[in-house]
Amino acid sequence: MTPIREMGRLSMSDDRREIVRVESIVKDFRPGLGIRAKRVLHGVSFSVREGEIFGFVGPNGAGKTTTLKILMGLIRATGGSARILGREVGDAAYRAHIGFLPENPYFYAFLSAREILRFYARLSGVEGREVEARVEALIDQVGLSDAADARLGTYSKGMLQRVGIAQALIHDPQVVFLDEPMSGLDPIGRKDIRDIILRLKSEGRTVFMNTHILNDVEMICDRVAIIVKGRIRYEGPIRDFLKEDELRSDIVLADLPEPAAQAIARDFTARVQTVGEQVEVQVREGQVRPLLEAALEAGAEVLSVTPNRISLERVFLEAVERGEAAEVAPDSEVEPAP
Repeated sequence: MTPIREMGRLSMSDDRREIVRVESIVKDFRPGLGIRAKRVLHGVSFSVREGEIFGFVGPNGAGKTTTLKILMGLIRATGGSARILGREVGDAAYRAHIGFLPENPYFYAFLSAREILRFYARLSGVEGREVEARVEALIDQVGLSDAADARLGTYSKGMLQRVGIAQALIHDPQVVFLDEPMSGLDPIGRKDIRDIILRLKSEGRTVFMNTHILNDVEMICDRVAIIVKGRIRYEGPIRDFLKEDELRSDIVLADLPEPAAQAIARDFTARVQTVGEQVEVQVREGQVRPLLEAALEAGAEVLSVTPNRISLERVFLEAVERGEAAEVAPDSEVEPAP
């Protein structure tokens, strides 16, 4: 088996190679004979870097799963190119080094977690004694030790997601692709899956997460791409989407004299609001420290300081609105490629 370090090393400005490179991917579907092809991906391009958690975000029907199926080699693109670990997605050689959790994984309900993981281990080429070692390590890692011998037909949605992640990791891949890993989970289940994904990053793996749950993306992803109607609207760190002067913090103070509150509002161009015996101040991010120094000098007590940057939800909704406005009806249907 070819070592990962020998595959597709690319130069990066931050010294990290590109693990995934998608360039101008186009995908047309033809619903039936005599019906014009429908274009669902319009020149999609993005990259995923080594060792990061990458969030691929978009509303239902935006093209997320279609893009992921192209990356997994399940369907072919109409145009453009996609590479994983330096290999074209049509080349099966790279697949030994990736793990994949589909949105709706199917497992044999009569098998236990331990049995299904043994099956996938052998199917993935894990040999000999290493099978049992990998199975037991992953059962412990995903938190299924107490239910490892129970039939999968008795498992909850969250437990099945854990099994799905374990099967994606059974052959020790460098890159893991997760399609809607938090879908249908309760808050505890979502936190457990987030912890597993963060653990994968700490181990040096690259994680590509296809999802529409923005809060999870904002909490754990290093970079994101937002796809709307088959087009990438944003790509990069969330912070880069925002203007510096739009980043603000909320400060709650007590015992702040009225003259001092007025001076803070004037000197820092801050929004100051009195609520009972407390004063709430919203100020630009770069002015937090000098404002706190002024408040403390005036005899105030600082109760809390909360960063209040624009959320990914706002960026996402803005991208969707722009995507809707930019949609051109004639471009939604195209003649099929010969």
